[in-house]
Amino acid sequence: MKTSLLSSLILILLGTAQLIAIDWNQYHGRRSDNKTDELINSTNWLKKSAAQKWKVKTPLGFSSFSCEGTKAFTLVAQEDEDGLMREVCIALDTRSGNRLWETWLCRMDYKSGGGNSGAPNNSGGDGPRSTPSVFNGKVWVYDSDMNLYCIDAKDGNILWDVSVLKEHAGRNIKWKNSSAPLIEGNQVIVYGGGPGQSLLAFNRENGELIWKKADETATHATPIATTIHGVRQVIFFCTSGLVSVEPETGVELWRQSFPFKVSTAASPVVAGDLVYCSAGYGVGAGLYRISKNGSRFSSTEVWRKKNDMFNHWSTPIYHEGHLFGMFSFKKYGNGPLQCIELETGKTKWSKDGYGPGNVILSGDKLIALSDNGELSVVNATPSKYMELARRKVLSGKCWSTPILSNGLVLARSTEEAVCIDARVR
Repeated sequence: MKTSLLSSLILILLGTAQLIAIDWNQYHGRRSDNKTDELINSTNWLKKSAAQKWKVKTPLGFSSFSCEGTKAFTLVAQEDEDGLMREVCIALDTRSGNRLWETWLCRMDYKSGGGNSGAPNNSGGDGPRSTPSVFNGKVWVYDSDMNLYCIDAKDGNILWDVSVLKEHAGRNIKWKNSSAPLIEGNQVIVYGGGPGQSLLAFNRENGELIWKKADETATHATPIATTIHGVRQVIFFCTSGLVSVEPETGVELWRQSFPFKVSTAASPVVAGDLVYCSAGYGVGAGLYRISKNGSRFSSTEVWRKKNDMFNHWSTPIYHEGHLFGMFSFKKYGNGPLQCIELETGKTKWSKDGYGPGNVILSGDKLIALSDNGELSVVNATPSKYMELARRKVLSGKCWSTPILSNGLVLARSTEEAVCIDARVR
């Protein structure tokens, strides 16, 4: 009797754990590490077509989704009444895929690359690349012209906005801004301003400037928030390299020089006191150890892989001593998903057929989206490549990141978006 009662209690507790729902509220997730505490306990949802809840058009753009509750947010490109292409923030109902509202942003006056993944033309453009952030009923968007908006998640009305170009001597970059706004505490943090105000923090509620610091040039990489040696910090990946600051004040904690060529787009990855970063265009990757002596931080090189281990814009994931992610440069439709030992930079396994897609982690499972729209679930283990499920879910070019939010996997391309119920068994 006691054994039966205990077994029933364990099943109830396990069932409750499986029902825990977590919002994916900003690019790279709520901890800036592309991980979620929400677990997938089966791969049937990817194998069964009935698990697909909806599919809708999302014209142009490499923007990913963020979610809060039953609302998902992303940026698309649409033609306005004057026949001009504009960036547009849209809200979708995750239960139906219906568009709840749309908020028109800047003109899209940069050149579009065109062509789906695998086609001869894989150049940049193709609409907005930044991803909205959402928290407590408000959405923050940092568009290609470096306009920062706070939008009411309920109806799409703009609550406040700041032009970094006009109000903070902003300096836009080649292919324009792609970085997403970072929500940290009561602040929304971006970069792209001019001398003395390159790094910027605003009150997330009213848009008032909290601090402005440094003379740095932004890249396409989104800043991340993390904790190293017990100290909370925000790391920017600038053209000069890595720059870490206190979130409350913007005061610099440490910096690490790193080469820049053409574009840096993948964010840094933190593993304890180690920080990894990588870029394309012949730059390669590096691993750095962050030390703390009293209140003073310093950075030293562990290893450097020149012209190797490229993360073009695909930020890898750290898990149990290893990096998992898409490592390639312009190998569209064919670049590998790899597992790399962090301390040594040694490749443990490599599987072609992903291209410059993106990957997230749920427990010990990778959810990977290839650039040609194939979604897969792979064991995050260094022993060998172990694919559990794989299915073509999208048409178009997928340079965005899939997310898992409140039991749903959402992904999009330059043509369409899909929502799959990961709770289906």
